[in-house]
Formats: sequence, structure tokens, C-alpha cells
Amino acid sequence: MLTIKRVSTVVSNYQEEDCEKEAFGCGRMCLGKCCLPVSTLPLYLFNKGDEDTVRDRLLESSEEVSQISFLHNLLLGQWEDRMTRGLFRYDVTTCETKIIPGQYGFIAQLNEGRHLKKRPTEFRVDQVLQEFDENKFNFTKVGQEEVLFRFEQSKDSRNHFIPSAGVDKGSKSPNVLAINVSPIEYGHVLLIPRVLDCLPQRIDHESFLLALYMAEEAADPFFRLGYNSLGAFATINHLHFQAYYLGAHFPLEKAPTQRLAMEKGLQHRGVFVSRLLNYPVRGFVFEGGNTIRDISDAVANACVHLQNNNIPFNILISDSGKRIFLLPQCFAEKQARGEVSQEILETQVNPAVWEISGHIVMKRRKDFDDASEAYACRLLAKVSLSEEKFQEVKTSIVKAAGLHEAYVDENCIERVELVPEGAP
Repeated sequence: MLTIKRVSTVVSNYQEEDCEKEAFGCGRMCLGKCCLPVSTLPLYLFNKGDEDTVRDRLLESSEEVSQISFLHNLLLGQWEDRMTRGLFRYDVTTCETKIIPGQYGFIAQLNEGRHLKKRPTEFRVDQVLQEFDENKFNFTKVGQEEVLFRFEQSKDSRNHFIPSAGVDKGSKSPNVLAINVSPIEYGHVLLIPRVLDCLPQRIDHESFLLALYMAEEAADPFFRLGYNSLGAFATINHLHFQAYYLGAHFPLEKAPTQRLAMEKGLQHRGVFVSRLLNYPVRGFVFEGGNTIRDISDAVANACVHLQNNNIPFNILISDSGKRIFLLPQCFAEKQARGEVSQEILETQVNPAVWEISGHIVMKRRKDFDDASEAYACRLLAKVSLSEEKFQEVKTSIVKAAGLHEAYVDENCIERVELVPEGAP
């Protein structure tokens, strides 16, 4: 089993706020157009298998299972290597974690240094769609030492790992997996699609499908990917997904659901949508799909609709990509209107995807020691849309996803428990 060694806190040269401009593009191996096209990086090639059903892809041969295990070990092994090199802003392994008593089982972490060392937001919080600004921090300024590997589609329908591979100048911009230098948990990484294209933080169909492939390849229900839109606590306007391992179920994943929609005239694709019940944040759950592209397109269509209507949102990709939580939110709007209490604001907890899912990062010892389910529910209630607004969004989301509301069965309540083999 891999372990994390204790290391001193060292900030990467490429992430320093006051790093001199000439450090980029002068041969110091950044992810910009000056360095990346002439560099070599580890390369993981995945078999996308578009025509395979989700179920069939989970019942692969023993050889392919071995390859999936290799990706798991590759990611964690490379992440631990960067830990020993001192590339993180603090040692996340020293952070205390506890379960908050109550029916939800919220998870609290004490991380007193993260809000001081994390890069501040550099753009408006009231606009979901904003143009990419090369003058502000973006991932092309990250050093290649922070990259674990490239993540690309295989051309021969097999999985491969190449320890050192050049970037093909004739190919599209590479996808890279890099460490999050301000980690929340073990294995906290960033998936950056087509890094050289300098895409702003907005969902598109190709990039969202890539994130689902990553979830599927990891093949571990304790490895989740998350996404924060602008206005929903994304802090960098350069397209990226976050991911990390947490050896416990998020409270969000355990919430009961109620099915809302079936596909109109396309039931063979098998995608359906539910709404969360008995959870502090109102949201949607997408499941099913005969192929991974079916569910990916449905969620991406819904996200594009939210973006175009300036509705901030968060996404949790769960259960190796088989369940996707889409959570419209309005915390920034309520804060601007003075509807968030000073008590909540003073805790400095930003309700992004991980907090909404039930993993709440506390910045102060007092808040951590006093953490209660009542506080967590008050915080998340400020994130949630009102029932009236949620109903409006629900109708438009279902339509945008290519679905239609067939019926709502009040008795159709499902609780999905993720219990991996060997879990306590």
C-alpha cells in the first residue's frame, strides 16, 4: 500500500504569486506554447470504446482489469512522488478530519493554511461565462514538474503507458493531469483538457466526456471528479476538473432520489434523471446510458443551458462515472443581497463542489471543534435554489438534456449505497 511521507512545506516556483514573467517561455519547462510542444511527458493512453455499453466496460477481461489497476497505482505513485519533492503548499496529511454527528454524516476537515496559501479569485463572481485572460494566472504557467502524465485516447483500442513521450506537433492540444498544489485530500489532482487551447472555465461536450473517461479508467468509487463553474467558487478561469480520493461516502451520494424524466423517443439510450430528496441542496442526478457518451451528452447539454442562462453550478462525478450530480447554486447571489449571515461568512467556508457533497473544509480551529450538522445545513441551505426556482430550472434542464418529463412517481424513491468490496 502506498503511503504519504511527511515533508516540509515548499511552494513550487511556478505557482509563486511574484514569479517573474521571464520565468515563463524561457526554457524553464512550463505548460505554455513555448515549452510544451518540445517537451516529453509520461503518457497514459486509454481505450475510449464509444460503442461499448457502460455495463460491458465494467466487465472487462482480467488483462484490462490489471491495466485499470495500473492507472490507479500510477496516479497515486506519481502524486506521492511530488509530495516527497515538496511541490505542495502545505502537508495535507497533517490535517485533522472527523465525521460530524447527525443523520447526514457530514465530513469536516481542519485546514488552517489553505485559505492563506490558495490563489485568490481574479474575476467577477456574477458571470458564469467569461473570456479567457492570458494576463491572469492560468495553467500554461504551471511547471511540468507538477504534471503527473498526459491523458489521451488510444488509437489501437488498447490501454498503454509510455514513461516519456513527446508532444506530437500535428496533434490537438494535450490533456494533462497535474497536482493541485493546495490539496484537500490524498491524490488531489487537476484534469486540464487541451491545455494549450486556453479554454475558459465552461463545460463543452468533448471535455466533459474526457472527465467521464478519467472516472471510468480510475475504476474506484472512492475517486471522484468535481467541477465548479465561475460564480460557484471556481478560482481559475482556465478549464479544469478536480479529483481526489476519499475513503468514505459523501453524504450527497447517500441521499434518496426521485426519478423525474425518461428520454423522449430515445429510450434505447437509457439515460434518466432524478432529483435529490431530503438533502440541504436541491439538485439533479443523471444515471444510466447505454454508452458513456449517452450520459455525457445529456449532462453536457444541461450544463451548456445553465451557462448560457448565467446560472452557476457544481458537478460531482461519482461511482466511476455512472452517477453524475448536477447542482445549480446561488450562494454568491444571496451573499451580494446580504442574505448570508455574518456567522456563516466569518467561517470563510466556500461552498464549492466538495463542500456541497458533504466534505467541508474548515479554516479555523474553533469552527472545526464546534462543527455541527445544524451549521452545515445552514451553510448548504444558502447554496440551494428555492423550490420555485428549482422547478423552473428543472423544466429547462430536462428539455436541454434531450429528455422530457414523463411523470413523477411519489413512491419512486431510491437510495443508492456505494459499498465497494472490502469497504468497512
